[in-house]
Amino acid sequence: MVGMLPETLAGALAYFFLPAVVFLLVEPYNKNRFVRFHSFQCLGLFLVGVVLGATLRVLGFMLFFVPLIGHALVWLVSMVVALAFFMVWVVLIVKALQGETFKLPVVGDFAEQQTPAE
Repeated sequence: MVGMLPETLAGALAYFFLPAVVFLLVEPYNKNRFVRFHSFQCLGLFLVGVVLGATLRVLGFMLFFVPLIGHALVWLVSMVVALAFFMVWVVLIVKALQGETFKLPVVGDFAEQQTPAE
């Protein structure tokens, strides 16, 4: 139990962005390695989503001028990326609820560096 929430619940709630920021600022959550890891991984995942979204916007603008197929391709790629992103997000929440520290390839390494072993 960390503060008023169980550790696993706090770790899962960290994937909703605003609680991640709060958990990094408020004691005793900011002292708990598990909660800090999931909070930092959420922030990293959010940053990847913003960069990916911006990249898709630029690509979409360039493909906008390709008749018919350009619109369909932008729509298809956007939907696939959004679905994949949503699935990763759900898996991370479930893994946190199970008490696991499921580490994403690059973002997880960053989160692990921010939560050194005590």
